[in-house]
Amino acid sequence: MTPESVAVHVGADTASAHIGPAQPVHVDASALLAHSTLTTQARFAANYSALELDPATDADTARSQRTKLAAKILDEWTHVRELPPAVAAQVAQAAKAAKAAREKQKSADQDAPKSALGSMIDNIASANSDSSNSNNSAVAIRSKLGLPTFDSSQDSVTALVRIKESRKVPKPEWHAPWKLMRVISGHLGWVRSIAVDPGNEWFATGAGDRVIKIWDLATGTLKLSLTGHIASVRGLAVSPRHPYLFSCGEDKMIKCWDLEYNKVIRHYHGHLSGIYCMSLHPSLDVLVTGGRDATGRVWDIRTKNQIFALTGHSGTIADVKTQEADPQIITASSDATVKLWDLAAGKSTCTLTNHKKSVRALAINPNEYTFASASTDNIKQWKCPRGEFIQNLAGHNSIVNTLAINQDNVMFSGGDNGSMYFWDFKTGYNFQTAEAAAQPGSLDSENGIFCSSFDRTGLRLITGEGDKTVKIWKEDERATPETHPVVFKPDIVKPKY
Repeated sequence: MTPESVAVHVGADTASAHIGPAQPVHVDASALLAHSTLTTQARFAANYSALELDPATDADTARSQRTKLAAKILDEWTHVRELPPAVAAQVAQAAKAAKAAREKQKSADQDAPKSALGSMIDNIASANSDSSNSNNSAVAIRSKLGLPTFDSSQDSVTALVRIKESRKVPKPEWHAPWKLMRVISGHLGWVRSIAVDPGNEWFATGAGDRVIKIWDLATGTLKLSLTGHIASVRGLAVSPRHPYLFSCGEDKMIKCWDLEYNKVIRHYHGHLSGIYCMSLHPSLDVLVTGGRDATGRVWDIRTKNQIFALTGHSGTIADVKTQEADPQIITASSDATVKLWDLAAGKSTCTLTNHKKSVRALAINPNEYTFASASTDNIKQWKCPRGEFIQNLAGHNSIVNTLAINQDNVMFSGGDNGSMYFWDFKTGYNFQTAEAAAQPGSLDSENGIFCSSFDRTGLRLITGEGDKTVKIWKEDERATPETHPVVFKPDIVKPKY
């Protein structure tokens, strides 16, 4: 067999081999390199679209720069190249408008000289915007939403993050001022507790004279006096489902009165010291009490058994509130803390330590999932169920003994010196300040307010005071927003970054 040789001819697109008689082998290395390079370029162009080169630039250098830029752009923008079809359809119109503006700007800047690198970046941006995925860009989305964007044709960059707007302070709702309606005398000691009948027909008061008195709410006349405690009566509660009245006092006794017979039918024994507060659960037959032994106790009102002993406070429990939703029990103590309790487990879920002095009063908002706590330093508002802080209500510079909130978001706070503050609960605006005058025959120092409660309608406020009287307040029906305008000047606090 005669020796044969293969002559390789490399063209621009194809490579063919011709077999013939013995001839010398011709292998062109530069042709093979050119063929490999063109194949790579064709594949690159198919994947990332054709990119124009500056003819004035060296071919190898241009190729390297183009590959580097393409890889950089692909790395930074590949996660937003494709969007869901619904979003792409919505931003299609915005992308067309942006493309038209870009072409107009390009024609305006056509005479301006550009560097080879700048031209290459523009060509890559144009190639990507002209591809099928151009309508799916993040720039088009931000343009559609009216957000600041990056425009490569204008060679300028604006912020991609929206500037944080200043906090808007809501305007307080107008409330009519409150005025004294009736003064009821009858107790021989400081009035320390008030409870209103669920039917809104009568209310009960307990005082330092160890007597519980029941008054007609409409006329203020005395209907009944209940005796049995041997020390000051500090807490009262009326059951909405049973004809029962519960009372507690500094004699360590808790009594359940049957109002059909006006007799004591149950006693609850367990506290080691005076009992200062009590609250009935709104939907369960459960009674919660707290006192000087720094322990809150949960009682079954039917069996008289103690269900839980809520321990954890290190000072006197001055007030306790219950509600249907968690936290079902809230306690305030002279150790300057407020505790939220899990009734099912009998354990504390949260301890609020924001107050700096003794917390003597609590109030639950009937309209919102919030509550307020009062101390000498401030009145603070909290959000349930985790006790998130809302705002401070500053200005009542006194020992605040009592809080009450009605359905119109009016919060009342009463002080040890007879000071009365009325607040708009949502904004913390103090729309009225008053002072209870001591009654004739009592000392000027005995005008302190120890307890308060709105009636079931929220139109009457009942206060128990140190001058041994019970006062009933109502809104001034002659007041208008013109005669008593809202003068709200909030303290704007700059945000801390």
